Amino acid sequence: MPARDHLPLDPIAEARRQWAAHGWASAAGGMAAVTSLMRAQQIALARVEAVLRPHGVTFARYEVLMLLYFSRAGSLPMAKIGNRLQVHPTSVTNAVDRLESAGLVKRTPHPTDRRTTLVQLLPEGRELATRATEELNAKVFANPGLPADGVTALVAILAEMRHQAGDF
Repeated sequence: MPARDHLPLDPIAEARRQWAAHGWASAAGGMAAVTSLMRAQQIALARVEAVLRPHGVTFARYEVLMLLYFSRAGSLPMAKIGNRLQVHPTSVTNAVDRLESAGLVKRTPHPTDRRTTLVQLLPEGRELATRATEELNAKVFANPGLPADGVTALVAILAEMRHQAGDF
């Protein structure tokens, strides 16, 4: 990602100030929180995608690989992948299509349920998942841009937000 000039002020803090100045003070904090969260997501995703790009996968496809990697049998039904990743079935189909085209997974019929298609992690997919995870751990996850106590607090806050939204 190319270097950017630092802004002379925090645009989200300025937006919060403007929100309050325009009569929306009661919503200014929430606007700043949501906007900050969205910007932080952009920053985190850019870091992750920069690591994954040379491996030829997006974060969405990496998530599928890791879900299969962690499964006992190295395979899962398509519907279960969507449920676990909390994405639409079309997104799962697209990710699996791309992973299958790359020779990282294959679709197989379920042995006892003809209506179900399994996605199986191939050795090449397992190898890529391992290499990508080692690089992500070193370049992103070990230092996400916050001190350890900040990471713990952020995870707890986001878990509460997700819980309140019915995520789990």
